[in-house]
Amino acid sequence: MSEAPVSIAPDVFWIGALDPQLRVFDVILRTANGTTYNAYCVRGETGVAVIDTVKAEYADTFFERLEQVARYDEITVIVLNHLEPDHTGALPELMRRAPRARLYISVKAQTMLKGLLKSEDLAYTPVDTGDTVNLGGRTLTFLNTPFLHWPDTQCTYLNEEALLFSGDVFGCHFCDGRLFNDRVGDFRFSFEYYYQHIMRPFREHVRAGLDLIEPLRLDLIAPAHGPILRDAPRSYVQRYRQLAAPLLHNEASDRAKTLVIFYISSYGNTARMAQAVRDGAEEIDGVRASLYDLQGGEVTPFVDLIEEADGIVFGSPTINGDAVKPIWDLLSSLAVVSVKDKLGAAFGSYGWTGEAVSMLEDRLRGLKLRVPVTGVRVKLIPTEEELDQCRLFGRQLGKHLTGRNARRVIDMSELFKEPHHAQG
Repeated sequence: MSEAPVSIAPDVFWIGALDPQLRVFDVILRTANGTTYNAYCVRGETGVAVIDTVKAEYADTFFERLEQVARYDEITVIVLNHLEPDHTGALPELMRRAPRARLYISVKAQTMLKGLLKSEDLAYTPVDTGDTVNLGGRTLTFLNTPFLHWPDTQCTYLNEEALLFSGDVFGCHFCDGRLFNDRVGDFRFSFEYYYQHIMRPFREHVRAGLDLIEPLRLDLIAPAHGPILRDAPRSYVQRYRQLAAPLLHNEASDRAKTLVIFYISSYGNTARMAQAVRDGAEEIDGVRASLYDLQGGEVTPFVDLIEEADGIVFGSPTINGDAVKPIWDLLSSLAVVSVKDKLGAAFGSYGWTGEAVSMLEDRLRGLKLRVPVTGVRVKLIPTEEELDQCRLFGRQLGKHLTGRNARRVIDMSELFKEPHHAQG
């Protein structure tokens, strides 16, 4: 047959599909080499397991390959490591064709499964780390790896073959019909690109997942996308560990709080404010402040700094009622990193209206940063008194970073006063 399965280990087969023409995945990911939808079949003495399925458009190819290695009445186990449509497109039809099969999903996938199949009448077993299923001489062990990269994600380990069905972890969007990492073309760029855009926002969860995976014997890693890793599979695990490691742990002491200040300045006014904010922040013991001018520079290199920093401050003039484009470009790049609960702040000089500061503060709140100190706005050239306000602003940020900010005491009587309306 034209759609042949591929043996990847004794009685373990790749039954997925190739999508070489795909160029954009999930709207945001570029895929210069297309992708694969990897699904697998494992034969035991008393049952057969199917690990994941494929995108709905490729269901016929999936079933054609599956039927060459198993009968539907032999299938006793269906495992979904992840419920995104590119892994579950053929699931409803597979469940119809294999009525003996029991579905195994992670404990966090239960509500998602009901939303996927739009049915309350589902026979499934939720599993957690350490749970197993026996196929007769073959044991599948489950590893709960949430947020790699969805809350429902898990990995499945075939004990006897030291084979990890890793889901999206260690995968990439790279299509090559030769399948194995020691036979396909050079996919290093795709592997790194995939990590940066899919896994990087969840680095803490990556490290937790690696803690489960690293102790295992690993003879082969079979991800849900991209090449099957049979040559030096542990090197890919090691690379994930390197990518997920904190970048500044050798640069700043464990006690130091890092504050990064990004600014752009049309006539030097916002730049003078930025320097004053930095000076004020560094007056607070235990704060390390850094200043970066975005004028004419690429924003991408700064993403690493932002991810590692404890606080992020943006300085922008107001031009045409808005913050300037390089600032927005940098903010838009933060979708690939975790910034939740970091300290955020904004400041800037303006000529007419000065909306940039409040607009930046709104965006920072939208990204789930804390914005505890109201930003500083200065009209045109800052005076010495206004620069003192900027230094005070920096000191306040430093105190918030180090937990030294004064607790606010609310006079309850103030809550019941008539509001004061400012004039003009």
